[in-house]
Amino acid sequence: MVVDPMPVSRSRVRVRGLVQGVGYRPFVHELAGRYGLTGWVLNDTDGVLLEVQGQDPAGFLDALASRAPPLAQVDRIEVEALSPKPAESGFEIRDSVAAGPARTMIGPDAAVCPDCLAELFDPGARRWRYPFVNCTHCGPRHTITRSLPYDRPQTSMAGFPLCPDCAQEYADPNDRRFHAQPIACPVCGPRLHIRVEEIVARLRAGEIVAIKGLGGFHLACDAGNPGTVTRLRALKQRNGKPFAMMVASLAEARRIAEIGSAEAALLTGPERPVVLVRPRSGTAAPPIAPDLAPDLAWLGLMLPYTPLHYLLFHEAAGRPAGTAWLDAPQGFALVMTSANPGGEPLVIGNAEAAERLGDIADCIVTHDRDIVARSDDSVARVIGGAPMLIRRARGYVPLGIPLGRPVPPVLALGGHLKNTVCVTRGSQAFLSQHLGDLENAATLRFFEETIAHLLDILEVEPVAVAHDLHPDFLSTRHAESLDLPCIPVQHHHAHVAAVAAEYGRSGPMVGLALDGFGLGDDGDSRGGELLLVDGARCDRLGHLAPLAQPGGDAAARQPWRMAAAALHRLGRRDEIAHRFARFGNPALLVQMLEQGFNCPPTTSCGRWFDAACGLLGVRTMSGFEGEAAMVLESLVTRPAVLPGGWTIDGGVLDLMPLLDALRGLPPAAGADLFHGTLAAALVDWALPAVEGAEIALSGGCVMNAVLTEGLIEGFARHGVTALVPRRVPANDGGLSLGQAWVAAHHLIR
Repeated sequence: MVVDPMPVSRSRVRVRGLVQGVGYRPFVHELAGRYGLTGWVLNDTDGVLLEVQGQDPAGFLDALASRAPPLAQVDRIEVEALSPKPAESGFEIRDSVAAGPARTMIGPDAAVCPDCLAELFDPGARRWRYPFVNCTHCGPRHTITRSLPYDRPQTSMAGFPLCPDCAQEYADPNDRRFHAQPIACPVCGPRLHIRVEEIVARLRAGEIVAIKGLGGFHLACDAGNPGTVTRLRALKQRNGKPFAMMVASLAEARRIAEIGSAEAALLTGPERPVVLVRPRSGTAAPPIAPDLAPDLAWLGLMLPYTPLHYLLFHEAAGRPAGTAWLDAPQGFALVMTSANPGGEPLVIGNAEAAERLGDIADCIVTHDRDIVARSDDSVARVIGGAPMLIRRARGYVPLGIPLGRPVPPVLALGGHLKNTVCVTRGSQAFLSQHLGDLENAATLRFFEETIAHLLDILEVEPVAVAHDLHPDFLSTRHAESLDLPCIPVQHHHAHVAAVAAEYGRSGPMVGLALDGFGLGDDGDSRGGELLLVDGARCDRLGHLAPLAQPGGDAAARQPWRMAAAALHRLGRRDEIAHRFARFGNPALLVQMLEQGFNCPPTTSCGRWFDAACGLLGVRTMSGFEGEAAMVLESLVTRPAVLPGGWTIDGGVLDLMPLLDALRGLPPAAGADLFHGTLAAALVDWALPAVEGAEIALSGGCVMNAVLTEGLIEGFARHGVTALVPRRVPANDGGLSLGQAWVAAHHLIR
């Protein structure tokens, strides 16, 4: 019996998503060969386009998504049938096509992959100890790319022509560097200006070293040297804000801190954020300078993500061959903090480093590969068993956030603190990297540069600009300077909307905004809000009872003032002078409270935290935003609920009975009682308003793990799921996403 051969078919295939710069074309080339197909593949502004011809391509088409390279993110595959071309033979990778507006994405930077790591420590490899080793599956992307499509001429690698060996690898379909755009080697690639052994010697000697990385410079020093850590803190004017620490491997991280499976996945993933973990006590842990994270129960820990980082630990370990040494104890850890003196943007240029870091660093390590897009380290922690981003930057930006439906192109400019900006394109939102506080001219220039870069790289022309309701925010003023329709969005409406956007919810949603400050519709100060959000509409269902803020904004930096306000409201004004005499003239503050002079009321949840901290003596003055609340959270061992600790009247939640109970408690017992009672009170307050079975949690206070886990569990006991921000920060770092979402709904309706 003669079996007829299967007919030849030809298909044009469009692959959308994160498919450029992740080895997708080589993957398609290899896959076509395996299935015996002919045709071609190329990058263009929509993603990847290919045509394949042969018998039975079904397996090939299935594998395009199911077996994609590790860094690829395939959103959609569209297949169109074509007429076969009888004379075609072979399969080729064609040059990229850049015509038309961009609708694809570029990937974020990725940590060194295992293959490159093995090569880095192989004395027989030609890239042995080369600080810029990378391949298709790792290395820089976003921070070196000027425009799409993602090809070498569009990156800061354009000035490094490939040597014959690299050119051969780049052109070889069987090589893992086939069409890897940042490919480099010691012959043709970027070079470090100071030898690794000298860097390590300086670190060992107690010097502060500025090191150029992927998204900017770090300031590094020996984390076990208390004197150097204290000196770095003083030179950087960092007050009590914690430093992040880098260790060589997961094995070393486990010697230092308690690492669960979720923390381990974050630490070792290609994004390599700083992860907040609990330090391990005991003699097995290597020494860490006490000034690293004063009074906090959490430590910011990260693993190396560039070849240079690994080489520092390799040198300190005595240059062993292979990678087995990474599983052995190292006893060497580095403070790695962003090089942004005085709250300014991260330093990225070599000349800029000499100018801005010269007074801080004893040594500046540069190289000749330019950083195009400055990007801080991302920060994450595990809350409720899942990761939550606290700062979204390197490793995550510029990945798009699916919105569930196409929306008009909108630019959103965020708030004043922890600023980010956001651009919508199609059914996705693109949140910028963390920009910082818009408090100085340098950060404002970074803000403007980022807007221009984001709009340019996405090729978006917005039809409107969204901004915060506050008229004095520099982001608001910038929005008003643009020749676009402005859409102001109330601060906490945007916070809850950001959660709706992240989870792709389009219907009405009840949300808790637990925050520090946001201007209300009436010009009042808000921050503890129960809201019903439905697209562009927002109804205020309730709020925390207002507290007076003696001295206005000063109360946010001096928790003793909020404690005094609480005592005054409790009718204990005589205690104020006794408790807070060391802060100057508390009698004057009492007089202000009596007369209501310069004591604007606020519903802020953050100020209720401050009042508790002031009453318990945990922190009466804060060196940085949120410090008092972070120390209070660190004291919690077992949250407890105070019966009768709150009242609810007309939608107003009043926690004054709780504050009254804190007055005579030790700090640790007070921390337990405050967290447990606050979570129980919030659940009790919000439950009657919940529509459906979900509630959004948002605002800076949601980054408090004890509070948020208490809310998750409390709502769950009543069958309600708490939607917690995961991919976007709960604080003002996610505000621009919520603004964009609200503005888009304004335009749609």
